[in-house]
Amino acid sequence: MEVVAIAHILVPTDGPNDWRQFLADPEKQWKRGYSAMAAALSWEAAAGSLPTEIATLFAGDIELLLAIPEHKVPLPGGRRESQCDVFALVSASNNTISLAVEAKVNEPFGPTVKEWMQNPSPGKRERISFICEALGLEGPLPEELRYQLLHRTAAAVIEAQRFKTDRAAMVVQSFSQQHRWFEDFALFCEAMGQNTELNQPLEVVLPSGLPLTLGWAVGSPEFL
Repeated sequence: MEVVAIAHILVPTDGPNDWRQFLADPEKQWKRGYSAMAAALSWEAAAGSLPTEIATLFAGDIELLLAIPEHKVPLPGGRRESQCDVFALVSASNNTISLAVEAKVNEPFGPTVKEWMQNPSPGKRERISFICEALGLEGPLPEELRYQLLHRTAAAVIEAQRFKTDRAAMVVQSFSQQHRWFEDFALFCEAMGQNTELNQPLEVVLPSGLPLTLGWAVGSPEFL
């Protein structure tokens, strides 16, 4: 596995605008009605807690330990990381949770597995094999699965191992009031062996024994 350097020294934010600098394309992505700004406004408004729609997916007393905007997680098979819109360490019922958040409004989840694996390089084969092993998925994967959901969930698992947390979680924080692209998330959950509903947690135990929570959390339209 090629080692990709990640940031180890982080600084606190003074408000939503501090999130802008971490975007791949700030001019395009930092706009009202787009997921990056909606997520920043939502998390900053939570004032040191989890946004309510995400907190309700976890049982017990919830405490946000830390949150990192646009957190990059290296994966095997290439230099391109999985960039979580938000990565958080959360305490819930005496468990620590590695939480990867994918924020959405109208943006799609990107290429399907079929599209991403066209003319696959050795690196892509290595990466998809790693993800399947980490998530307990047996190939061949359904071609309609969205690759982004796979690597974002793998990022939560990788960080759970790195931070030695008790659980992992991947949550789609969607500000779309029409729930756009929910069918893609439902297909992913089906591949993981579960059915899902809006604002309901889905629990999976990975082959490693690590409990994984998946969820679709509907964010408030006030942040659009």
